[in-house]
Amino acid sequence: MYKGFRLRFPILLVGALSFFLMGAPLGIPHNHHAAAAAPGTVVGPSGLPLPRFVSLKPSRVNLRVGPGRQYAVSWLFQKSGLPVEIIQEYDNWRRIRDADGTEGWVYQSLLSGKRTAIAAPWKKDEPDAILELYGSPRETAGIVAHVQPGVIGTLDECNGEWCRLEIKRVRGWMKQSELWGAYPGEKFD
Repeated sequence: MYKGFRLRFPILLVGALSFFLMGAPLGIPHNHHAAAAAPGTVVGPSGLPLPRFVSLKPSRVNLRVGPGRQYAVSWLFQKSGLPVEIIQEYDNWRRIRDADGTEGWVYQSLLSGKRTAIAAPWKKDEPDAILELYGSPRETAGIVAHVQPGVIGTLDECNGEWCRLEIKRVRGWMKQSELWGAYPGEKFD
């Protein structure tokens, strides 16, 4: 019995070491739908790309001037699902930027990997600006909805030129260049 244990122990040890070195017990994220790289993308301490888009999880999120609860709150977000861009990581804190360019730090658990986008926020002050949501990813497709700038939708996929999204239970395609929440040329499904 002792002899059999001696032979099996090295095999178990090698198997355990292989598993450990592959990163599974380290909690290294394995994101099969990782965001496509934006120009100038680097890998952050979390192992995920920087910058990258995520969304706010709760409906109230404090934006702080530094990475910690001891830092003052500079802004209060009051919209669950709002897309934000992570631009820096420090421990469990993420420096984010919103569509208006406001930057600050939030705790990572307040962010979601769920992808959302804002329809042309740069046009929200144009009184007659209307965007189209198409039935398929081409301008000759039928229009399924007219969308005002600033409306938020959930992204399903992007093909590099068009994104399929859902806005208030209506699904359709919008030009990727008319959305804030997906990088130019980014592809994911």
